[in-house]
Amino acid sequence: MADRTIVTPHLELRRRTAERDRGLREKVMSLEEAASFVSDGDHVAVGGCTISRTPTALIWALVRAKKKNLVISRSITSSEGDVLLGSGVSKHVITSWFSQGIVWGVSKVMRHYTESRKARFDEWSHMAIGLRYRAGGMGIPYMPVRSMIGSDVNALRGDEVKEVTCPFTGERLMALPALNPDIALIHVQRADAYGNAQLDGLQFMDIDIAMAANRVILTTERIVSNDQIRRAPDQTRIPFFTVDAVVEVPYGSAPHECYGLYEPFFDHMDALAAQTKADPEKGIKKYLDDFYYEPSSWSDYLDRLGAEALIDASRRGRSIYND
Repeated sequence: MADRTIVTPHLELRRRTAERDRGLREKVMSLEEAASFVSDGDHVAVGGCTISRTPTALIWALVRAKKKNLVISRSITSSEGDVLLGSGVSKHVITSWFSQGIVWGVSKVMRHYTESRKARFDEWSHMAIGLRYRAGGMGIPYMPVRSMIGSDVNALRGDEVKEVTCPFTGERLMALPALNPDIALIHVQRADAYGNAQLDGLQFMDIDIAMAANRVILTTERIVSNDQIRRAPDQTRIPFFTVDAVVEVPYGSAPHECYGLYEPFFDHMDALAAQTKADPEKGIKKYLDDFYYEPSSWSDYLDRLGAEALIDASRRGRSIYND
């Protein structure tokens, strides 16, 4: 089922950018306030990759706010995709792979919702998703590539990709349409109150996503001073002028990992996989009740994960610095 992708003209993107407040100002707010930036029907890009630096807390807030009809894009989608489909927040996911993780296999929830036509999954190659964000961040309407030529993914996408001829060499290339999300959700290890964000470990596609999106909502494990940010400017990967909201959320990726701070909560992920394997629809609904709807706050959500699990994930995550 082709997306009939509409690429926003560069002048329109420039107009939207010019209208925004790019000043150096404090942007700290609550999860609920940040979630209000997202409107029903928005295209929302999710930062991180698979079970790494997933902005879980923001997704938790969007589910609780009962957002609807969001188009979700991500490099590789994990259990947050199950949550978004099961909650009804999204019925359309654009990604390169949809699985809780390699050890758990392809998402049973995704298969249930797409095979019953309750939702759609637009599959692209991993490189294609990244280059689409890159084109969006560069302000160009498409990215010419060789990698999609002759692939089954290319055939699957139909008229969403176009064959073009290089004006310099006459070679045949494929044109991937730019991705310019309305909103980007990105989780980082630390940021200042203005939105200067520093990343440890793999950056994934987050920098391109931040540049391509019209608005960026940032969650961070901790807010640090601008002086600390300036002491290591080479570690600042996302600059303040792309960011609209900053939310301090400890364990904001749980039950996924945040490099250098905590590893995945494997027992929790095992239980979720078993629950959705037994019955994809009822399994994800029960998970939503237990961890999204019933907790009164993010702290309550963490209580349900359990202190022992938090300590264990933190111990394993910080062990990389012990060598």
